[in-house]
Amino acid sequence: MRILDDIRVVDLTDHWFGPWCTLLLSDLGAEVIKIEPTWGATARIGGGPRPGGSDPVFHYLNMNKKSLSVNLKAEQGRVIFLKLVEKSDVVVQNFIPGVMERLNLSYDFLREVNPRIIYAALSGFGQYGPYMTRASFDVVAEAMSGHTRLTGDLVDPKGPPLNMAMSYGDLGPGTMAAYCILGAIRNRDRTGEGQMLDVAQADCMTALNPAITEYSMTGLLPWQIREMYPMTHISGIVEAKDGYIQVAGYRPKALDALKERLGLDEVTIEVVRDMVRNMTRDEAVRYFVEIGMPVAPIYQVNECIEDPHLKERGMFFHVEHPKAGRYRTVSFPVKFSETLPVERSAAPLLGQHNREVLVGLLGYDGGRIEELEKGGVIYTDR
Repeated sequence: MRILDDIRVVDLTDHWFGPWCTLLLSDLGAEVIKIEPTWGATARIGGGPRPGGSDPVFHYLNMNKKSLSVNLKAEQGRVIFLKLVEKSDVVVQNFIPGVMERLNLSYDFLREVNPRIIYAALSGFGQYGPYMTRASFDVVAEAMSGHTRLTGDLVDPKGPPLNMAMSYGDLGPGTMAAYCILGAIRNRDRTGEGQMLDVAQADCMTALNPAITEYSMTGLLPWQIREMYPMTHISGIVEAKDGYIQVAGYRPKALDALKERLGLDEVTIEVVRDMVRNMTRDEAVRYFVEIGMPVAPIYQVNECIEDPHLKERGMFFHVEHPKAGRYRTVSFPVKFSETLPVERSAAPLLGQHNREVLVGLLGYDGGRIEELEKGGVIYTDR
């Protein structure tokens, strides 16, 4: 048994924000049926190499899912979608507000089809407000919520802003969306009623910025606080002979141990830098671990996947894809004591599960599927 193995999700999402949300639901056991147009999701294309015909990030964000490739603008495609909604628990979409309404597939319409449906509308700026019709990506939400400026301020408050790495403007809001979908499922368990969730990237990234409250209460920006109230810790990126380490010297006990080992009354980050530049990265990590100082080597991703601790924790595994072949990827990170472990499977080919969904779930016969394929309503990559 898995936590969400009685939940079916209709996934209309693309790019990173929505697919990350639905991947998290699938990791807890939900059946996620990814609806793609007959030409495939935009995120399959990407901007670089395409192993097996799809971008590597698509492979990661769409593990565990089933692909139903259907043209929602065709009348028969619309019928298929509505039949699927009747038999599902959750619909997730990340179109610009107004798109689902133009398709006549709004929440108000879908709840007439299935009153218990939970409808998560993911977007850049939400379903109302002066910016609601603007397109958005991760970097837009990061910029508007202050994160981009704050990242630059860590380097130089008078210098340019800097983008965050790896699309946290998608991953943070996507996690929030999955969390709130679980809340809506729990509420439906108690009341029997579905509902709509309005999840905006800009809102979520603003909520994920504690510096806003810090400024509101003090009238000071974070870099001003750092200048006016310098801390005594020795946290920072420190260069070794063959790489870098991250020291997080916030533990008084560890600071005292460092002072004792060095025979000094006070230790500054400059003292640490002078010491570490004569060590290898691994020697420096061992040194600080021995005195209880939080520390880590700064890895590139090819080093991360070889770390013995992460391997022991089962964070990487190999998956077999019908076109991309065998490759190593990342496991679900949380370990449950009582429920079955989540075993991630490869991302689907376009329309790979058309027959399974249409015949096994919706009751179509083989002849009807052939007609739908000839009419361009569905497409199966073979």
